[in-house]
Amino acid sequence: MMQDLRLAMFEPDIPQNTGAVLRLAACLGAGADLIEPFGFLWDDKKLKRAGMDYLDRVDLARHASWTAFDSWRTKAGRRLVLFTTQGAIPLPQAQFAPGDLLLFGSESQGVPDKVHRAAGLRVAIPLQTGERSLNVAQAAAIGLYTALSQLGKLPG
Repeated sequence: MMQDLRLAMFEPDIPQNTGAVLRLAACLGAGADLIEPFGFLWDDKKLKRAGMDYLDRVDLARHASWTAFDSWRTKAGRRLVLFTTQGAIPLPQAQFAPGDLLLFGSESQGVPDKVHRAAGLRVAIPLQTGERSLNVAQAAAIGLYTALSQLGKLPG
């Protein structure tokens, strides 16, 4: 049974990261949403290599644009939880809720201001002083695992 939480990627640039995030979603039972445009072709060999045979096991939705995604999200009544280095709440203090959509930005650009404004919660993963950011797939793993654990929804 699929969990209520979903992972979303805003205009991902790197196919290997996207494949790893989709594999993560499949393994932890979360849905996944990809917001186009992508910085690679959907049939990229690197995407398939990173996602392996897990790509067929994830509840995946592709959205043609931010506008299409945000419209779908709003109609579905899902809170947008943006993981960002500019987050107002450190991850250990974040309170997740069933139905949350955990959004991670583009590897090269992050997300634009309009996405920040749409977020109901902006979360930062604490890092050592002077370090900029984690790899997006690592951040997604930390964020999703933390949210599932807090909600008592870890697999097994």
